Amino acid sequence: MFETLTERFDQIFTRLKSRGRLGDAEVDEVLREIRVALLEGDVALEVVRDLLERIRARCSGAELSRSLTPAQQVIKVVNEELTATLGGETLVIRYASAPPTVVLLAGLQGAGKTTAAAKLALWFKQQGRHPLLVGTDLQRPAAVEQLRVLGKEIGVSVFSEASDPVTVARRGVAEAIRVGRDVVIVDTAGRLSIDEALMAEMREIHDAVSPNYTLLVIDAMTGQDAVQTARTFHDRLALDGVILSKVDGDARGGAALSVKAVVGRPIAFISTGERIGDFESFHPDRMASRILGMGDVLSLIERAESVYDEASSQRAMESLRSGRFTFDDFLEQLEQMKKMGPLSSVLGMLPGLPKEMKNATIEDRDVARIEAIIRSMTSKERQNPSVIDGSRRVRIANGSGTTTAEVNKLLNQFKDMQKMMRSSMMSQGLARAAKGRKKKGGRVTPASR
Repeated sequence: MFETLTERFDQIFTRLKSRGRLGDAEVDEVLREIRVALLEGDVALEVVRDLLERIRARCSGAELSRSLTPAQQVIKVVNEELTATLGGETLVIRYASAPPTVVLLAGLQGAGKTTAAAKLALWFKQQGRHPLLVGTDLQRPAAVEQLRVLGKEIGVSVFSEASDPVTVARRGVAEAIRVGRDVVIVDTAGRLSIDEALMAEMREIHDAVSPNYTLLVIDAMTGQDAVQTARTFHDRLALDGVILSKVDGDARGGAALSVKAVVGRPIAFISTGERIGDFESFHPDRMASRILGMGDVLSLIERAESVYDEASSQRAMESLRSGRFTFDDFLEQLEQMKKMGPLSSVLGMLPGLPKEMKNATIEDRDVARIEAIIRSMTSKERQNPSVIDGSRRVRIANGSGTTTAEVNKLLNQFKDMQKMMRSSMMSQGLARAAKGRKKKGGRVTPASR
């Protein structure tokens, strides 16, 4: 998401870095380029105008620090104003004092509402809650069955019955109280477009369950249509927030940049991929940093902490310390990394990464090819790659469906990685030793090294 905007901002700021001063003419030129970039990104015109006026007021005033370069000045202002446009602060879910906390999901057909319901249930489960999914979409064939399949995948119960949507919603909340669930997520039916029947049904369900949060699921790829849908739903239903689905398929990001300013309600969550775990809270400040190519380390750390197995990480560290990081260790770490989502999205969160690497297309099949090569090795070869001679390389290539050139490339890259890791661990060890001796009043001599 935002690839188009990120690329345009990178071009704007690269040119700006060559400027020695920042006068009104330079500010006007930059603002014209930013305006074009935002409009090409499908951002609502009224939002673009408001954002540019705020940036102009700050860049033309005395607020700018004289210690910063023109590019740094503009980036700082644009970053802060983008954050404000995206919502300013992250929506914090506050749980009902008397459980359950009821979340009602609304949206048009095809927006990904049922999948979003399951993803949200998993998110609540990861927060230590015990959710119940309630399926009230009785019109779409197999909608409830889809919810049950997803619920089984994440270990969350689903309640539904063959009656009417309002009754199912009301009884679903009662069932949650009976079985001790502290969160209820009500998945509702959608339509191809907003009509009176849809809104009347949503209003009845809303009144029946008195939700703590009413969240609208909108498809990010529909751009400004998504924003208009959100405005209409909010006028009739009083939304508390928005869930943006399919953001991995939207390179422009206009809906995300427009919805808060137009609707007045924050983006609560974003669905970042097809997998059930590709779902996260929306952080305006972090998203602004991603748009400007500044990375998002905090989200990367949170994603790693949620998927990494502590025992596996500990084993890898021990292998590094002993200087025996093997292909088995590497394979295990690859499995952990795959849980974090597509590698291209992970790279996009790293600050300071060259544009060529961020724009590189890294497919799941590339990782699968590496795994296939490693799995085609014997246990002895994984532990000691130096034994892999010419004939073994041919056998590994044939077994993995790759070429000997690809096997050679992986072996060389792994050898370089081992050297780098050993060097890093040795440097850390020397630094700790020197620090320890310094504390004792000693001195590091050539002999002690």
